[in-house]
Amino acid sequence: MAKQISVFLENKAGRLSHVTRVLGDAGINIRALSIADTSDFGILRIIVNDPGKAYRILKEADFTVSETEVVAVQVPDSPGGLAAVLEQMAESDLNIEYLYAFLGTSEKDALVVFKVEDLEKACNTFKEKGIKFIDEKQLYEL
Repeated sequence: MAKQISVFLENKAGRLSHVTRVLGDAGINIRALSIADTSDFGILRIIVNDPGKAYRILKEADFTVSETEVVAVQVPDSPGGLAAVLEQMAESDLNIEYLYAFLGTSEKDALVVFKVEDLEKACNTFKEKGIKFIDEKQLYEL
């Protein structure tokens, strides 16, 4: 499992650049990100090289921040690769709250970050099905 930082942002110009500047100035490197928005606000979800420090720095800069446990797995970077993993999750009755993907260091695999209802069950399913985890340290260092 890994820690994801979520930042709630007003939906107005400059808020995203402010977050990234605060992180950059603190030496925090963003490894992956996703943004979901509504008409009034957005949620920036990020994987960073030092989640504890990022959380603290963003709180000190008066952002509304939360920390969530997620799991990152390798998915074959080929047609149907994601479908195969999702089908195995469905067979195990795993409910996915959200996911986002990014390229890893291998030409054969993509990395997918999952937020699921039951992390322990997801981890057990991935182990049983031979789906490779990306450990926390590896993920932060990508």
